[in-house]
Amino acid sequence: MAWNNLLQPDLILRGSVLNLSPDIIQRYQLKGLVLDVDETLVPITVGAASLELRQWVEQIRACTALWLVSNNLSEARIGGIARSLNLPYYLSAAKPSRRKIRAALKAMDLPSHQVGMVGDRLFTDVLAGNRLGMFTILVEPIMHPDAVMRSHPIRNFEVLVSEILGATIRAKHKKIRKN
Repeated sequence: MAWNNLLQPDLILRGSVLNLSPDIIQRYQLKGLVLDVDETLVPITVGAASLELRQWVEQIRACTALWLVSNNLSEARIGGIARSLNLPYYLSAAKPSRRKIRAALKAMDLPSHQVGMVGDRLFTDVLAGNRLGMFTILVEPIMHPDAVMRSHPIRNFEVLVSEILGATIRAKHKKIRKN
């Protein structure tokens, strides 16, 4: 698979993961979602899920299976967030490694093409999901209000490199994968 395909999200959402609605999930016929944690669900500097996030999780869990897969090594942080959301999780995933995402797919008992990989990073979340044939969804990072004024250099670099390699990152919607 060419780099531009490996780095190309299937869906690019404007705004945070909170904009991912049941309607969108149903439109793309997704039965499950694997969710990144840091800056996808909570700012990196925050150790707890917001009320808004907890409400979103309850709304989404009504229509699809959910699993957290994080590169973060902290059991206290990721486990605490997962428990507050009442969601299963894996930490230390080393994405773009596929091992723990595969384990989440197996636990959900769903084929990869019916599961969305949701994250804020191209070289970890999107790359890992595309390598597994998942439906990849890129969201804007959720950042702490104190950090909003600072740039996001790693993400900006990933977008630049991806576009140089031929991925179209600025579009809102890309494509629907057929089974």
